[in-house]
Amino acid sequence: MLSGLQVLDLADGMASFCSRLLADLGAEVVKVEKPGGDASRLAGPFLNNIPHAERSLSFWNNNTNKLGITLNLDSEQGRDIFLRLADKSDVVIETFSPGYLEKLGLGYKVLSERNPELILASITGFGQTGPYDLYKSCDIVASAMGGQMYVCGMPDTSPLKPHGQQSYYSASLFATIGILIALHERNHSARGQHIDISLQEAVAATLEHVMVRYFYDNVIPERQGSLHWNSLACVFPCKDGYILLTFNREWDTLVELLNSEGMADDLVEEKWRDDDYRSQHVQHVIEVLTCWTKAHTSDELFKLGQLMHFPWAPICSPQEVFNSPQLAARDYFVSVDHLDTGDFFTYPGVPWKLSEQSAKVYRRAPFVGEHNVEVYSGRLGLSSEELDRLYSDNVI
Repeated sequence: MLSGLQVLDLADGMASFCSRLLADLGAEVVKVEKPGGDASRLAGPFLNNIPHAERSLSFWNNNTNKLGITLNLDSEQGRDIFLRLADKSDVVIETFSPGYLEKLGLGYKVLSERNPELILASITGFGQTGPYDLYKSCDIVASAMGGQMYVCGMPDTSPLKPHGQQSYYSASLFATIGILIALHERNHSARGQHIDISLQEAVAATLEHVMVRYFYDNVIPERQGSLHWNSLACVFPCKDGYILLTFNREWDTLVELLNSEGMADDLVEEKWRDDDYRSQHVQHVIEVLTCWTKAHTSDELFKLGQLMHFPWAPICSPQEVFNSPQLAARDYFVSVDHLDTGDFFTYPGVPWKLSEQSAKVYRRAPFVGEHNVEVYSGRLGLSSEELDRLYSDNVI
C-alpha cells in the first residue's frame, strides 16, 4: 500500500515499531545505525539466551522488512551522506534528545529547506518543548508520569507498571498515524511536516475513563486490581486458569445459572438486584462468583457466555494465543526465513486485513550494515573504493 515510499529510520527501541508498521505496509525502510550497530541490539531476550548483537529477539521483531546500513552522524562525511539520503527520502524517524539533530546541522529546518516534501517524525520522552523536554525518559518513566501506573495494581498495594513497553508501542502507533496524516496532507500542499510525539502524552492519551472521570466528575480513580473501574467485570479463577466475567448487566441470568447449580448463596435476595447495592458490596459478589467459577473450566464458561451473548473470555497464556484456532484461521502469525541459520522463525503479523493488499513476504531484520553496498551504491552511486575508504574512516 505504501510502495515507493522511502523511509530513513534513525529510531532506537523507543520507536522502531513505527517504521516496522510502515515497512509492513510496503514502504522501503532503511534502518540507520552507528558503526557497530544500535544499542537496541543489546536488549534481550536473546536467541537461546546467548547475548549478542545479532541475536536480540526484540530487535528482530521491531525491524523485520527493513534494510540496514551503518552511518556515523558524528563525522562530517557521515552527516553529508545522511543529507544526501534525506534528499531522496519521504520520511525520517528519529528518537534523539530535542536539539541533537540541530546541533549536527541535521534539524528539520535544514532538512526541509533541502527537501520541502520531507516528513520528520521525532519521538521523545516529553516532546520537543516544555520544561521537561531535555529530561531523560524510558517506558517505566512514561508509564509513571503519563498517569498509567497510578491506576494499575491492587487497592492496598503500591502502583504497578503494566507488562511490556506499552508507552513505546503506543507512541509508535501515534507516530505512524501522524506520518500517514502528513503524507495525505502532502498530496495537497506538496509540503512535509515535523511530527512531535511525546511518550508521556502517548500514555496519557490511552487512559480511557481515567482522565474523563477526572475532568467531568473530579474523581481520581483508585486501583482496583482486575476489577473493572465501574464494577462491570472482573477476572475470576477457574479449574484450569482464569476467565474475565461480566456480571452486572447480566445479573438476573447469572443468578439463575448459579441457583440452578445450588451456588447462588444469598444473591437470590431482592436487595442484590439493585445496582447501587451491588456496587457497594461488590466483594461479596466476587466471593460467591469465585466459588462458582472454580467449579468450571475456563472453556466451559467461555462457551456458555458466547451462547448467551455475554462478553466472557478466558485469560489466555502466550502459548494459548499462539495456538489459537482463530488466529491460525486468519494467518496472523508469519514465518520468516533466516537464511543465515537455515531456520524459519515465527513472528506476530500485522493486525489488519486489507482487501486490496497482496500477500506479504516477510524479511528478517538486517544484520549490522548488511545493506551498505545496496543503499550507498544504489541510491548515492558510491563506488567500491569510496565505500572502502568510508569503512576505514569509521564513517559507515
